[in-house]
Amino acid sequence: MIDVNVNNPMELRMAGIQVLAEALGPVGFARFVQQMENGCGDYTKEKYEQPEMAMDELDRELRRYI
Repeated sequence: MIDVNVNNPMELRMAGIQVLAEALGPVGFARFVQQMENGCGDYTKEKYEQPEMAMDELDRELRRYI
């Protein structure tokens, strides 16, 4: 059993993550975390509001982060 100070939010969160990862394994843990993501906004509406980007422009933008 993990000894954790439940009054320390960061310590509690890290202990919870550790227990889940050990119990579910890496794939199960990743799937659990994906289910917990709430997301935000209206994807269907927002995808049509974004300007279309040519592939060469997209390539330049992505290379800025490499």
